[in-house]
Amino acid sequence: MKTLFTTLLLFAATMLYAQKPIEIPLWPAGAPNTNGLTGTEEDLEGGRVANVVSPSITVYPVKNPNGTAIIACPGGGYARLAMNHEGHDMAEWMGTQGITYIVLKYRMPNGHHEVPLSDAEQAIRLVRQHASEWGVDPHRVGIMGSSAGGHLAASLATLYSSAETRPDFQVLFYPVISMVPKVTHAGSRENLIGKNPTQELENRYTLEKQVNAQTPKAFIMLSADDRTVPAANGIQYFEALLKSGVTGCALHVYPTGGHGWGFHDNFTYKRQWTGEFEKWLREEVKSKE
Repeated sequence: MKTLFTTLLLFAATMLYAQKPIEIPLWPAGAPNTNGLTGTEEDLEGGRVANVVSPSITVYPVKNPNGTAIIACPGGGYARLAMNHEGHDMAEWMGTQGITYIVLKYRMPNGHHEVPLSDAEQAIRLVRQHASEWGVDPHRVGIMGSSAGGHLAASLATLYSSAETRPDFQVLFYPVISMVPKVTHAGSRENLIGKNPTQELENRYTLEKQVNAQTPKAFIMLSADDRTVPAANGIQYFEALLKSGVTGCALHVYPTGGHGWGFHDNFTYKRQWTGEFEKWLREEVKSKE
């Protein structure tokens, strides 16, 4: 009886915020660019997808939104997307905080470096266009990303093309930031800018070089023992934010955990990062009104 009562309480709590997710195509009339990929989207093991030909956002509305929206960019080395533990699995937790959570399924570059960023820009446009409908404050729309998705999120935060597509804050899990050999993640670098990019292209996507005073504040998390994406990526980006006078930034380096933990329960410091993140959102993500 006690178990049944507890289950009913959890169900009732869930119903307070949960609404049916909405999937919206990014480019219903066709994208303005192409990566040359065709065919059918591929479902891989572990909730991963590849060969994304129809990019979209999945929106998780809440009944009592607090005005904040977060767009998540799953990682996958710019070759595939880890849609679950770096994307959809966080929806319920975000909803309990009143956050309108959005998962971006973006196209891979496939030799066209501009394609993922164009998808991220379109995603934030759509969220702001639907802001009143979803209970979102258009001045509290953030971008989040993991690994190569962290690179995409930081790309949007530094290379946005207009005020309409500038995020208000950024959240980066063990992000790829640099395109400099021996610092970067080699697979992400090659997939985004090719084997032999020009120095100009390498510099453009070495994102600590693109930070300025207008770059939005950041919450950055990584593990000191990450052997996939060196900790220097996130640390150098954090230092660049400080040098540019960007206030409200936070960097959390956990001693162990490696790479790719996302929302997995087996990450030793999950309770710590979720708690610190919730606190940062309460203190630093505020309406301009």
